[in-house]
Amino acid sequence: MSASLEPLYRFWQPRYWLTWMGIAFLRLIVLLPQPGRMACGRALGRFGYRVSERRKIVERNLELCFPELPADEREKLGRKHGESLGMSMVELGMNYWCSDAELERLFELRGTEHLLAALEKGHGVLLLCGHFMYTELGCRMLMKYSPTVAAMYRPSGKPLNDNLMRRCRQNSYDIMVAKDNVRGMLRLLKENRPVIYAPDQAYTGKSMALVPFFGEPAATNTATRQIAQISKAPVIPFFTCRLENGSGYRVELQPALQDFPGESAEADTLKINYLLEEQVRKVPEQYYWVHRRFKGRLPDYPDPYV
Repeated sequence: MSASLEPLYRFWQPRYWLTWMGIAFLRLIVLLPQPGRMACGRALGRFGYRVSERRKIVERNLELCFPELPADEREKLGRKHGESLGMSMVELGMNYWCSDAELERLFELRGTEHLLAALEKGHGVLLLCGHFMYTELGCRMLMKYSPTVAAMYRPSGKPLNDNLMRRCRQNSYDIMVAKDNVRGMLRLLKENRPVIYAPDQAYTGKSMALVPFFGEPAATNTATRQIAQISKAPVIPFFTCRLENGSGYRVELQPALQDFPGESAEADTLKINYLLEEQVRKVPEQYYWVHRRFKGRLPDYPDPYV
């Protein structure tokens, strides 16, 4: 279902040279021990956060989601988020270049019995997650317990970036399906495969509902319910968190959601948002606040990023 990859030698033009220099630098960082990798990632993140155009988006998201925090605490959280973004770039390199044995030493895996029990039902599994920074690493650890793991992806429109990201993610996912290919996802579930699914970005399609996230109305995709109804696939929350100072990672598979699908699309989507919010509050700096999570609400609510 994934499009074929372009040979990397085709990206030789000068406009790609800066990207290749960055990749070479990243390769050197990945050769370091884990504390050194994460220290470099934090340093890169601090610099990148200071100059990033998306810093204002992060600050606005934190203001909307954590109004109870004093301004200086939100600013501190924003800086930690910048460091976490830098570490996430290093973690992409780790996923590409590190061996399974090396990564396994860094991981603690919990709840695999929930995945195995769900697969025994024969309807596939929706592994429900959010946009945290190291999902690919966590998915790679699941490969020991499932013959295949599939994921949805959204092309960026930048050929080299898409090519590199897909090469990196091939270590975590056997199959990648375009974000809008719902039939492809249903086919994978019918084949009894686990599919990674993250419904927590702003969505303005026909399945959109305004559902609170951190108490703020958010344009949210309600399709998780529909997919579970059609496929009969259990929905298992799947979260990875980075341990303090990046010393390692914890992967947690929770029991399948009970009474899901429920009474309505809005109620089911609110249940998912509450679940994601609970996880975000545990590691708030590790969530992707660079997305405009609260866009697309017009005419009901003004765009908070304008």
